[in-house]
Amino acid sequence: MTWADVIVVMEKVHRTKLQQRFRRFLNGQRVICLDIPDDFAFMDTDLIRLLERKMARYLPTTADRT
Repeated sequence: MTWADVIVVMEKVHRTKLQQRFRRFLNGQRVICLDIPDDFAFMDTDLIRLLERKMARYLPTTADRT
């Protein structure tokens, strides 16, 4: 975790558990909660669309890479 720029979790309970268990390793790193219920099947198309929409604001665009 010390190398991560940002840590992303699906639910608030995930963030809480992460902070409780690994607080000493977080060192003030940003933890983003997407507020997506963790009840989707693996590679569910609805989940993929939701992740793409919610993560768009946190990921660089192709214009940012140039």
